[in-house]
Amino acid sequence: MDLENQQRVKDAAEKVGAENLVVVLGSSDPEGAEIYAETVTLGDPTFAGPLAGVPLGLCVYHVFEEEMKSEADPAAWEEQISMMEMVLNTEALAASVKKMRDANSKYSL
Repeated sequence: MDLENQQRVKDAAEKVGAENLVVVLGSSDPEGAEIYAETVTLGDPTFAGPLAGVPLGLCVYHVFEEEMKSEADPAAWEEQISMMEMVLNTEALAASVKKMRDANSKYSL
């Protein structure tokens, strides 16, 4: 997660409260998704960004998780996401984020 997005997440958590924030990731590789989920729960693992040492414990999901898909507008999902759903390993993506969420999130939906 780049430094600018880390700052946006940190600012949003400060503004609305971490308990009121859900991070939805759209990473296309499981390793990246896991690192992003770690960043918003435990803090930046590289210790380089605004979230270095900042364990926000945010609720985090991948867009392909059923909880997110069920909330999406079906037409928008079809237009914007369905193609990627066919070509990516959605189960691995969801599992990598769920692992981090289960281990490190302080908040839930």
